[in-house]
Amino acid sequence: MTPDWTAWPGERFELGEGLRLVDGRLVMVDILRGRLLELPEGAPPRELLKLAEPLGAVAPLAGGGWLAAAGTGIAVLGGSVRWLARPEKAPAMRMNDAVADPAGRFWAGSMAYDATPGAGSVYRVDPGGSATAVITGVTVPNGPAFDADGTTMYLADSAEGVIFRYTVDAATGEPGERETFATVAGGSPDGMTVDAEGFLWSAIWGAGEVRRFAPDGTIDRVLPVPARQPASVCLTGEHLVVTTARVGLDAPGELDGAVLSTPMAVAPLPTRVARVGSGA
Repeated sequence: MTPDWTAWPGERFELGEGLRLVDGRLVMVDILRGRLLELPEGAPPRELLKLAEPLGAVAPLAGGGWLAAAGTGIAVLGGSVRWLARPEKAPAMRMNDAVADPAGRFWAGSMAYDATPGAGSVYRVDPGGSATAVITGVTVPNGPAFDADGTTMYLADSAEGVIFRYTVDAATGEPGERETFATVAGGSPDGMTVDAEGFLWSAIWGAGEVRRFAPDGTIDRVLPVPARQPASVCLTGEHLVVTTARVGLDAPGELDGAVLSTPMAVAPLPTRVARVGSGA
């Protein structure tokens, strides 16, 4: 299958990630420049906010604003920045991808700038605002992505080329033992999302592809992307939208770093709202 991609107008990003469909609008992060951006259809990106440190990913926050994996920790973003936790240490570490689960918990991964093996963790932020390291020993965690009821979590370790699967206790948020869901050849699994049919979509960094995995881990389809480093994916119900990156490329092509979309009539799961941090 060869999709017909359209490049959205505007800049080419060094490291564009974290695509989310929130109340009918697409948002993304420009990680290295600390920006949260809205992507109006057919128009250049619009800056919603900017931090003085990297912004890994956000989830919409109940009551307004955003919960963010940023810098070395977790922060509530709105008219100001309120840190809930800063468990990692600068300058070696930073937060990376993150997402809210159906119960409103926020799951955020961390990594070393130099991708030191096993230096990263995944933190779960619970309703009171406390952050707990629930998974350790990962290198470059991406995702996580949850199924419809929040009892299955997918987590990529991009450096290892593996997507793991965890059973999650819906009541407590405790992850069970990990199992290997899929091993990715020819590239690295990056941002992920689960669709309404229970299939997992992953941007495959370095391969210029998006792959859709069936619930048993087999590849359902492979979509070539006209950029070498796809970084995150989002389904709108009418389109598949992909962010890409220019970072690390000696001679970036015209579409490296672009936001790209292609018609795709696959229903998404709703973007989950974080319900944490009130009173923290």
